[in-house]
Amino acid sequence: MAMKKWIRQFEDLGMNDVPVVGGKNASLGEMIRELSPLGVNVPGGFAVTAEAYRYFLRESGAEAKLRELLGDRERSVETLLANSQTIQGLLVAAELPPDLGAEIDDAYHAMAERYGREDLDVAVRSSATAEDLPTASFAGQQETYLNIRGVDALKTAVKRCFASLFTPRSINYREDMGFGHFDVALSVGVQKMVRSDLASSGVIFTLDTETGHRGFVMVTSSWGLGENVVQGKVTPDQFYVHKGTLAEGFRPVVWKKLGTKELRMVYAAEGREPTVNEPVADPDRRRFSLAEDDVLTLARWAVRIEEHYSKSRGSDSPMDLEWAKDGETGELFIVQARPETVHSQRTAGRFKVFHLKEQGSPLVTGAAIGDAIAQGKVRVIHSPEEIGRFQEGEVLVAVNTDPDWEPIMKKAAAIVTDHGGRTSHAAIVSRELGVPALVGTGNATSALRDEQEVTVSCAEGDTGNVYEGSLAFDTEEIDASTLPRPRTKIMLNVAQPDKAIGLSLLPSDGIGLARMEFVFSGWVGVHPKALLHPEDQPDNVRPEIERLTEGYSSGADYFVDKLAQGIGTLAAAFWPRPVILRFSDFKTNEYASLVGGAQYEPQEENPMLGWRGASRYYHKDYKEGFLLEVAAVKRVREVFGLTNLKVMIPFCRTPDEGGKVLAVMHEGGLVRGENGLEVYVMAEIPSNVLAADEFAMIFDGFSIGSNDLTQLVLGVDRDSATVAPLFDERNTAVKRACSMLLHTAHAAGRPVGICGQAPSDYPDFAAFLVEEGIQSISLNPDALIRTTREILRAEAGLDVEKPASDAMHTRPQGRGREESSRQGAEGERRT
Repeated sequence: MAMKKWIRQFEDLGMNDVPVVGGKNASLGEMIRELSPLGVNVPGGFAVTAEAYRYFLRESGAEAKLRELLGDRERSVETLLANSQTIQGLLVAAELPPDLGAEIDDAYHAMAERYGREDLDVAVRSSATAEDLPTASFAGQQETYLNIRGVDALKTAVKRCFASLFTPRSINYREDMGFGHFDVALSVGVQKMVRSDLASSGVIFTLDTETGHRGFVMVTSSWGLGENVVQGKVTPDQFYVHKGTLAEGFRPVVWKKLGTKELRMVYAAEGREPTVNEPVADPDRRRFSLAEDDVLTLARWAVRIEEHYSKSRGSDSPMDLEWAKDGETGELFIVQARPETVHSQRTAGRFKVFHLKEQGSPLVTGAAIGDAIAQGKVRVIHSPEEIGRFQEGEVLVAVNTDPDWEPIMKKAAAIVTDHGGRTSHAAIVSRELGVPALVGTGNATSALRDEQEVTVSCAEGDTGNVYEGSLAFDTEEIDASTLPRPRTKIMLNVAQPDKAIGLSLLPSDGIGLARMEFVFSGWVGVHPKALLHPEDQPDNVRPEIERLTEGYSSGADYFVDKLAQGIGTLAAAFWPRPVILRFSDFKTNEYASLVGGAQYEPQEENPMLGWRGASRYYHKDYKEGFLLEVAAVKRVREVFGLTNLKVMIPFCRTPDEGGKVLAVMHEGGLVRGENGLEVYVMAEIPSNVLAADEFAMIFDGFSIGSNDLTQLVLGVDRDSATVAPLFDERNTAVKRACSMLLHTAHAAGRPVGICGQAPSDYPDFAAFLVEEGIQSISLNPDALIRTTREILRAEAGLDVEKPASDAMHTRPQGRGREESSRQGAEGERRT
């Protein structure tokens, strides 16, 4: 093909060509040249250059009018909207210069010939010269047009792309970022369409979009063409892939969430608009739109792309990608790539942690974007024409948002939408603005009303809530880089997998206690025996189990898959740091409250001392349920490759019980010592202390459960308000029990940690444990900084008293029991 003045083929482009063809087109060319040989599929095409855009403005005579309309920056929102509409209309109506039009004709016909289709279907994408910079994305501001056929339709789409440089959001964004309106030019990419209208498409980020955690690839997917995902018109499926073990050849799709996928964008019938949205049938909404093999392929490609851009830029470069699957050929393609611009610009090690101090019943729930809490009056806005009603500091509530909404989004205290997922327009813009958002609520515009005072909380995990009124909350600013690390390992107690990704960024040595029962109730929700024997369930329960297990081959498959996802998310978030998972420790009354659980659980007078922990695991009435727990752990370690996962046995009354549990685990394929598997035992019963030498023979370590240990040493029911004042972990007897355990375990060469509540509530108790030589202390996240400082002071005191500071980690016993016994019931901290 003869050299063109206004046209460049993708394969001739690279990242050095951003001034010529914009960030998007330059990136497409870069991938075709550098990454296609590595197996990354990218559709071919050509670019209409940025100079062609400038040429069009000059030759059409539009530039002078544009400068006039854009000259006043002290305009109202209404004036901005009107000027934007005028400019866009002016540009679409103008004629392309003949020589530019002729080059577009030739390039399109050559492309059609290459693909063997006279009326070749193409995607027409805007690509601004200031777009996809590491510090400013401009993402979603300019338009994309899909299923464009023929040169006349293509030329109109090119002009509409040129015009989209003057949407309200684009105008506002350039002014906010300090770019002159005529310093930014627009190139247009013409790309072979991928027939994802017959399959699925979506967005990929090479980090967790809410926390910036770099250890994950997040893939979203929905049926049909990808614009619905980008624009937030649907709530897509979501998949998290762990990078570290993916690189080792494992299949670590550690978390997947089914989206509602309300709409499917498809090719329209001839004679209509090129694309149309149609509702998705219920069966398709209830199944994932992307197979796991495809998720893993996309994740591998995403990592290759990230590695290439990081190397070429000389710094870590998380990526924001768009992908599509061709329903005719089954092939996957990357159709766009740009740098991620929110978390990559944040200072590492600094955190602001929000704590909601009051509780309420949620008015609506949705996917939490960000981790902040905000308050304000609700303003329900149904269309861009109404945005003049919005006042600064209000909570914006809408069906979904698009670039036209940006002028008011930056004024909002929070944003709440009916539709959309974590990669929707509302989610991307809210992150960029630092505004908390809830997306995909389903009913916010109908459930909330104008002027209603609400609290929007994104600080409670993956699910965000809107509460009535102004609930009390506080914030804590943390700079982890200024906090020294103690010699004692500081770990975290983590209950919710969806909070683990964010919590893993706090300065810790791993998870000292992950409670399987929390994963059980939050991610599974059904008694394991009810899943194994659904035929035994009454008529009012069986439909609920059928609904939950839809798409799975059996109830057992559902249980293992969901439990493995929750556990896998915990282990992946903290990888390669150790994560100690305690097998389920529900009491019988708590098991009975699970769906289908009532008929399998006995009525006990005192469930706290009844059929719980180890005694269940080998018992004929629960063993098959425990084997499902074992299967989930086995999947996390062997399929996901997360061998940093250790397990712990709770409420193990005798060493003989411990041996029986290990035998059942062996039966299920989990063997202590195999592939580095460590098995710990909770030290929460006096027998664990008194027979610690025998327990040390069959377990790899101990973790003190101070709540139950205190209850059983003092004979105090911790749930009884009458005797509650007697419950005190700092009591002499409890502290002696801890010292005795440390002495015996260390003599046997076994490490001891603590995962009970006491160190989180009483920093002086943590200091006592440090002085006694404990190896690790696991804390509630909100106590991490305060207690770490106390531990550092305790270690400093030991250094003064005994210069060989590391001895505390290697000596076979704690400091003398006689000294420990001098601690009064008040538990005064030794200094």
